[in-house]
Amino acid sequence: MLTGVQIAVIGGDARQLEVIRKLTELDAKLWLIGFEQLDHAFTGAIKEKLEDVDLSEIDSIILPIRGTNADGKVETIFSSEDVFVNEETLMKTPPHCTIYSGISNDYLNSIIKKSNRRLVQLFERDDVAIYNSIPTVEGTIMMAIQHTDYTIHGSNVAVLGLGRVGMSVARSFQSLGAKVKVGARKSEDLARITEMAASPFHLNELPKAVSDVDICINTIPYPIITASVLANMPVHTLIIDLASKPGGTDFRYAEKRGIKALLAPSLPGIVAPKTAGKILANALSQLIREDIKKRKGKTT
Repeated sequence: MLTGVQIAVIGGDARQLEVIRKLTELDAKLWLIGFEQLDHAFTGAIKEKLEDVDLSEIDSIILPIRGTNADGKVETIFSSEDVFVNEETLMKTPPHCTIYSGISNDYLNSIIKKSNRRLVQLFERDDVAIYNSIPTVEGTIMMAIQHTDYTIHGSNVAVLGLGRVGMSVARSFQSLGAKVKVGARKSEDLARITEMAASPFHLNELPKAVSDVDICINTIPYPIITASVLANMPVHTLIIDLASKPGGTDFRYAEKRGIKALLAPSLPGIVAPKTAGKILANALSQLIREDIKKRKGKTT
């Protein structure tokens, strides 16, 4: 149980509703910032403006999956008002306050360091990332079907990166009958791709590898599908970029060539927010309980 624990949930999308539901069931007291347009009410959760919350009593802050943007603005789909989190915000919290986010960026890392608070990035956890790859794969399949006029079965599919998402994507498209090739840099990843019965290629060979692809799925969060790579792609190729914003694709040049390129970094929140929210809720409830145990251990 989380009786007596005060948590500020700042912004987010439909996935946060499952987080709020889970934490209120565990008897935590929640302050919901950026949720004034949410019709549903949760017992033990109070909608409030950030400036009206007594942050000195807050044990945990839960940010959206993306954390903040480069200016500190928080995504709030249930609010028409802008919400910003800055160093001053964090300094008002007690020293033990932990901030939870899906991912981070330079801005968030900077204010965390200056305020000497602890940041937990949920998507750095293998369990969260692996569970989250399930709705990501389903969303990717949905997009592939919606934006092509040919079947996945028999298509030439290139997956870039063999991380937790890349592996799930490759296996799923392979099971649907696609001819899958996977690009990676590490020799152990190339060996794993071979073991999966997919076709491996080194990312140095990317321009050549994409010369016959129908669907290219990127999971690598840095510029990888460059103009020189795009120049070698067939015009009918569909690119689905799953990397966090701004993605790894030169979208300007893709449009110039007439190649359809879609940035889809938050598919779980779009195609399966309930399932994705439960994944986050389970991880957060476990982490917050572990944090409380550690703090109690230090004080005894």
